[in-house]
Amino acid sequence: MNKWTKDQMAQRVAQDIFDGAVVNLGIGLPTKVANHLPAGREVVLHSENGVIGMGPAPAKGEEDYDLINAGKEPVTLLPGGSFFHHADSFAMMRGGHLDICVLGAFQVSANGDLANWHTGAPDAIPAVGGAMDLAIGAKKTFVMMEHTTKTGESKLVEQCSYPLTGIACVSRIYTDLAVIDVTPQGLKVIEMVEGLSFEELQKLTAAALHS
Repeated sequence: MNKWTKDQMAQRVAQDIFDGAVVNLGIGLPTKVANHLPAGREVVLHSENGVIGMGPAPAKGEEDYDLINAGKEPVTLLPGGSFFHHADSFAMMRGGHLDICVLGAFQVSANGDLANWHTGAPDAIPAVGGAMDLAIGAKKTFVMMEHTTKTGESKLVEQCSYPLTGIACVSRIYTDLAVIDVTPQGLKVIEMVEGLSFEELQKLTAAALHS
């Protein structure tokens, strides 16, 4: 089956980030979005560990591990960028100062509930970090994830079975198969990978879809 690569997914998310937006990119897959922001578009990138004004990932050999994002990955700082106490960073998140956050997820429900911090597995992330603050504090929450688990189970579900990060907070979902909006009428398919039919996508999705 044809699928979008991680970089193609990141490029698709980047297309939807408007000029002048203040954006937080979550740990993992969403960090790739920074490398695909269109040239000439001003986007201010924020990280909950206390950085604002990040640029793309540094070139190999030019990493500075005193300058990292929340996932402990080295980042670059654009002119005018700064770093500060994480309490101030959380105040930005909780105060509604972020236009968009892009988060990974284990599950998203049909009404936009988000589960992205714990699966109950022994090796699961031990704490929620800033995910709850981001999911609720940002004006829009985008989710970027693979459509199914490694064992083929749908990550889009009618109701989440994992502990929730936020309730009805997700507005758009980007997977390796489709772009899907969360609407009052349910999950609306906006775009699909080339060669995939709506019926095939529905078979891979535990929640009901509509076009």
